[in-house]
Amino acid sequence: MAEEELAERVADVLAVDAAAFRERAEADAEVIKDAVDEGVFDNPQAIVGLEYEFYAVKNDDCALRRVPRRLLELIGFEKELGLHNAEMTTSPQPLNAHGIAAQESEVKARLRTALNVTQSERMRLVSDALWTIPPEGEDATTYLTDSVERATTAADGTERSFRIATNMSDSARYHAMANTDQAESAGMCIQAPHVSLQADTVMPESLITSIQPHYQVAHAPDLPDYFTYALRIAGPLLALGVNSPFFPADLYDDEATPEEILEDAWMEHRISVFETVLNDPTTGEGKVRFPRDLETVEEAIDRIAADDTIVPMPVDAGERFDDQFPHFSRKHGTYWRWIRPVFGGPTRSAANARIEFRPIPAQPTVRDSVAFLAAFAGLMESLTRLEHPVVELDWQLARENFYSAMVDGLEAELTWITNDGKETTDRLALYEDLLAHAEDGLTNRGLSEEEAAKYLYPLRRRVRQEVTPADWKRERVRSELEAGADLAGAIEAMQQAYVRRQSETLLEGSFADWIGD
Repeated sequence: MAEEELAERVADVLAVDAAAFRERAEADAEVIKDAVDEGVFDNPQAIVGLEYEFYAVKNDDCALRRVPRRLLELIGFEKELGLHNAEMTTSPQPLNAHGIAAQESEVKARLRTALNVTQSERMRLVSDALWTIPPEGEDATTYLTDSVERATTAADGTERSFRIATNMSDSARYHAMANTDQAESAGMCIQAPHVSLQADTVMPESLITSIQPHYQVAHAPDLPDYFTYALRIAGPLLALGVNSPFFPADLYDDEATPEEILEDAWMEHRISVFETVLNDPTTGEGKVRFPRDLETVEEAIDRIAADDTIVPMPVDAGERFDDQFPHFSRKHGTYWRWIRPVFGGPTRSAANARIEFRPIPAQPTVRDSVAFLAAFAGLMESLTRLEHPVVELDWQLARENFYSAMVDGLEAELTWITNDGKETTDRLALYEDLLAHAEDGLTNRGLSEEEAAKYLYPLRRRVRQEVTPADWKRERVRSELEAGADLAGAIEAMQQAYVRRQSETLLEGSFADWIGD
């Protein structure tokens, strides 16, 4: 799409009256509450789903690649923030042995097709938390910050200039965020150890990719119970999944030494990138944050309706069930919490209330991704059914667990309450209890002990070996530096090794196969 046409679409978006939009979202919230009272969002069983993000690289040297829009349509993936991004969303399935197997099979089937098609374009889709090699002939700083101004005339005859990010997808919503009156409420920067980057748009967020498991609750009024447990397991599961200790080399401050960068690296920089790009740097709490506990399902609905609106998007009439509350649904799209409730569905019979679990970065293989989906779903089943005492863990401790895991990964000191009611910071005791309950939840949904153990094996192996994908990356960078490489060369060699190992194991192996290389 031409930048001038995109500027016109941004102008149309920004013409929406923010106050009226919020009033309609609040009215929509009442529609949802009435439907909850009527049992519309209840379902006979739990349902699981998955959103899976990728980025594209050149086949030979792993430099970042922009994905042609026609190619996205051909492989059935959706565009994301950056031109290099692609996203897959699976079909919801019942939480049972066949449902989880169907999730894994769908991901593999669609991904295998995508890999075959992209191969002809001399590119590859990569499952990873944060890319580190910029496009050929470009540096990461320019790629993330490059933008142009384009002028357009509004319906009232006034002319205005808009900031358009050069490498961002042609979604008016993404570009509008840099041009709204509320733009100052987004930092549009990266602040991390030895990294300081300022942009004019939210494009730096395109550094990161994730997986997002969904768990649909059977009885909507019970959602707060599941939500409380989801907050308690966020830190421990994030610690197992960390996968982004490094940035592209040119983003680091010139005065920082490779040794300092290696020593001070956080294990999951993806968390901090999302927060610093989209949060207001002048306040202590922004739109991207670890949320507080919920008391009622009505409170969950009200939080979304009352959330700050950065871009009040225009709403088109539709025929879906959730088109009965379209402004609320639009607003939910920018309700950026690490764990968030979702209310939706294409039909009244398919209406659902679910929890979207957003802390986990994209993983080295499909099996690792499905392991997190299975663990999350199993824990939602077991912890609530057994009324596990970790529900009594203070919210502040749950939040500290989350950000400690971001910094230190599996080496973080996390606080947990075991099944016998005892508080502990012992890692092995924590994960023994956590994964035992994940397995219990899966077997309670009809999986055999062997099937449940198979899905959770990649995570148990990480605990036993005390190795995460972030640890794997850090050790390879360390080895390259000790062999005489400079920082850029060390990070590039690590990234190429990551993609090489992934190409061998993405569809049929797991990260457990990498350990001990």
